[in-house]
Amino acid sequence: METSVTTPVALHDGQAVTERAAVRVQPTLRHCRHRLSIIVPIYNESLNIDRVVARIQSAPLPEGVEKEIILVDDGSNDGTSEKLEKYKGVENITVHHAMLNFGKGTAIRVGIRYATGDLILIQDGDMEYDPNDYPKLIQPILDGRAHVVYGSRFLGSIRNMRWPNFLANKILTLAVNVLFGGHITDEATAYKVFRADVLRQMNLRATRFEFCPEVTAKVLRAGYRIHEVPITYHGRSVEEGKKIRWYDGVIALLTLFRYRLLR
Repeated sequence: METSVTTPVALHDGQAVTERAAVRVQPTLRHCRHRLSIIVPIYNESLNIDRVVARIQSAPLPEGVEKEIILVDDGSNDGTSEKLEKYKGVENITVHHAMLNFGKGTAIRVGIRYATGDLILIQDGDMEYDPNDYPKLIQPILDGRAHVVYGSRFLGSIRNMRWPNFLANKILTLAVNVLFGGHITDEATAYKVFRADVLRQMNLRATRFEFCPEVTAKVLRAGYRIHEVPITYHGRSVEEGKKIRWYDGVIALLTLFRYRLLR
C-alpha cells in the first residue's frame, strides 16, 4: 500500500535555503495546541501489547499536546489481534487489522493514512523503548528547532544490545553519514518523530525494516537536518520476540545505496 499527499514545500533546517523557501517561514509550534499521532506497527506481540499501550497512554506530554494512538496489527497470528479488539472504540485510539503479514514498513504507511496529528511518532509494539521519552523527542519540533527528531540510543542508555546488532547499527549509521552527509549517531532507532507535513512528502515505499534507511535517506536528500536526543533502550533477544534478522541489515545497507544513486 502506498500513500502520497501533496503538501507545501517546507523551510529546510540549515543556513542555505532557496529564495522560494525563504519567504515561507515556518512558525514555532510552541504556542498552539497540537496532536501527536503515535503509530504502533505490531506483529505477534501478545505478551507485550497491553503493557505497551498502557505505557503509551500514561506517557507525559508537554502542555498543549494531545495524543492519538494508531495500533496497526500486521497480520498477527498469536492472539495479538484478539487482544487489540478491546481498544476499538476507546477515545483517541484507532485499530487497524491486516489480513496478512506485509511488514513493518507497510504497517507504518497504513498508520500514516490514519494519522490526523501535526506530529507523527513511530513506537515499536514491544518493550524496548520507553514512552517516557516522548517529551524530549517532540520538544525540538514544538520549539521550531527541528522538523525531524531521532531518539539516539548511543547518546542515551543502552541495555542488552547484542554485539552483532551493535555493529550493524554502527555500519548503517556510518553509511548514512558518508553517503548523505548526515551527522547522526543512530540511523536504525525506532524512535523517529516528524512534522506530519514533512513525512507526507517522502512518498515512502518500504514494506519491511527498510523503512528506517528509506525515510532517513529521503529526509536528508530533501535537505532536512535530523535532530537527535538521547533515549533509553532495553534490547531483547530473538527468543524474547525480536524479529529483525541479519539479512535485514544487508537490505538496509542496499536501500541506502539505492537512494544515494537514484535521481
